[in-house]
Amino acid sequence: MEFRKGLKDGIPIALGYFAVSFSFGLLAVKGGLTSFQAVIISLTNVTSAGQFAGLKIILAGGTLVEMILTQFIINLRYSLMSLSLSQKLGEAVGIKERLVIAFANTDEIFAVAMGHVKELTFGYMIGLQLLPIVGWTGGTLFGAIASGLLPKSISSALSLALYGMFVAIVMPVARKSRPVAVVALVAAAISCVLYYVPIFKFISTGIAIIISTVAASVIGAIFFPVGTAEKKEVQ
Repeated sequence: MEFRKGLKDGIPIALGYFAVSFSFGLLAVKGGLTSFQAVIISLTNVTSAGQFAGLKIILAGGTLVEMILTQFIINLRYSLMSLSLSQKLGEAVGIKERLVIAFANTDEIFAVAMGHVKELTFGYMIGLQLLPIVGWTGGTLFGAIASGLLPKSISSALSLALYGMFVAIVMPVARKSRPVAVVALVAAAISCVLYYVPIFKFISTGIAIIISTVAASVIGAIFFPVGTAEKKEVQ
């Protein structure tokens, strides 16, 4: 019963993941990876922002150090999400089951799980995660296959889906929260400076992502502490 409930709740997530991962498969193959490599990356990672950032570093010939640091920073939020989710899991969910659940504790799955009115069971979580994993991996496969079939004009247009995804994620939150809007603009500004100013040309893509992320986060923490930001939004 709980498993079927999880499956039902995971359908919208799976559909969304299919659309986004289609773009990942498309970009990966266009960049020189094989379809098999693209699918394996999606199947073993299940992380949109991390995979797209990692793909960019791979295609740019970045180092393992850049990859590790970039993934650490981008995916650090999952550790906090997992800590929060663990508080809602039932006592019957042991350490082995928790390790399985942790594999696909993505932003969307976490949000749905935390909104579940009942105590979370292993059956529900497996059901909730199953279809999104299939959707993410399947979308990558179809995107990889389509890269060799679609006209160049359509492929180029679909490549913009990544930027649309990021805009769709950031804009609704930025419109409601001034601190988020400021931090996002600061990160974008720093990234543009590192990319376009000739003196910074020696900085690789991976390091530029790290610098932009850390710098914007520090500025946000200094000027918009959590307590202060919450008070302003309440007012």
